Amino acid sequence: MQKILIVEDEKAISGVLHSILSDELPDYQFEIAEDGLEGFKFIEKDDFSLVISDIKMPKISGTELLKQSLQLKPETTFVMISGHADIDTAVSCLKEGAYDFISKPIDINRLITSVKNALDKGNLQKANSNLKQENSQLKKKVNKKYQMVGESAALKRIQEIIDKVAPSDARVMITGPNGAGKELVAHAIHSQSERSRGPMVEVNCAAIPSELIESELFGHVKGSFTGAIKDKSGKFEQANGGTIFLDEIGDMSLVAQAKVLRALQESKVSPVGSDKEIKVDVRVIAATNKNLTKEIEAGKFREDLFHRLSVIEINVPSLNDRKEDIPLLVEYFTQIIANENGTSPKKFDEKSIKALQQFDWTGNIRELRNVVERLIILGADPVTADDVASFVKK
Repeated sequence: MQKILIVEDEKAISGVLHSILSDELPDYQFEIAEDGLEGFKFIEKDDFSLVISDIKMPKISGTELLKQSLQLKPETTFVMISGHADIDTAVSCLKEGAYDFISKPIDINRLITSVKNALDKGNLQKANSNLKQENSQLKKKVNKKYQMVGESAALKRIQEIIDKVAPSDARVMITGPNGAGKELVAHAIHSQSERSRGPMVEVNCAAIPSELIESELFGHVKGSFTGAIKDKSGKFEQANGGTIFLDEIGDMSLVAQAKVLRALQESKVSPVGSDKEIKVDVRVIAATNKNLTKEIEAGKFREDLFHRLSVIEINVPSLNDRKEDIPLLVEYFTQIIANENGTSPKKFDEKSIKALQQFDWTGNIRELRNVVERLIILGADPVTADDVASFVKK
């Protein structure tokens, strides 16, 4: 139950306040302190939704109680009352953080209104604080999901580039083999950018049929093609104010490339079947496992689009080029898998780690994660080199 503290040295007044407010606020529990010192001890020990305090009191004045309490618990809401008030005193209390100031003799209706408004304000602040905390925890979970793990020189260089480029709006082209962690780099750039509060919209260009890629990116209007039963916003519009991640952009059709180029040049998109232009403010991060220089030479990728997208280039090396990261990656995946299954993490002995470092990891980080999960399920505890030889076929 939420609590209200009344700090008043005149028992007659505190009794009246308690009687009136307890009738108006039956869901609250009331405490009464007879001076400022006793009131501060209450506040030290407990949390109060509201403190109603007189100003002129023995031991500690109401203004001193206000200052000390807000230093200790800044979220505490105060309503001050006084029979010796002047404008300077009232202004001083409000500057110190009091919600309201009421002069004696107390207007009961004004007091009730002030108390209810103060409680509403306090509850709203608490709800906002809880929401911020939940958002912070969620963001930590999201960031952990996309955490880059390792201490290799290659990974450190990538992180240095991310730290420099993330605060800007520069477009980034991420290259590297499948499963190497290009998506992790894209998410790290977004989460460290000024756009982190906005959306990050991912588009796998290789997974969308060429005849649908324009509709996915730019949206469509009802009736623009068979199956378009209603208007639909595209990924660029959905990413407005945030980041769009065009994964496997090397697989995008030339027609779609032309429209993406126009969107980058003009910061506008036109839904399929519409003459309307929609203003968009997005940061574009692209990724590919292809050699775009060769794709340009073969006429499969637009050179002008390549230069638009690759203001900053980041190459993510294969796992074979940073095998020194395997011990940390195994430890990381082991903990993640244990958390997912609600079990204690298994250990990998030193020889098992060395055995894993001898393999050719053509599937990169993604393949290592699958192998670690297989060894956790089928292997001993700790996982041994014999387990690796038995359950990992290379």
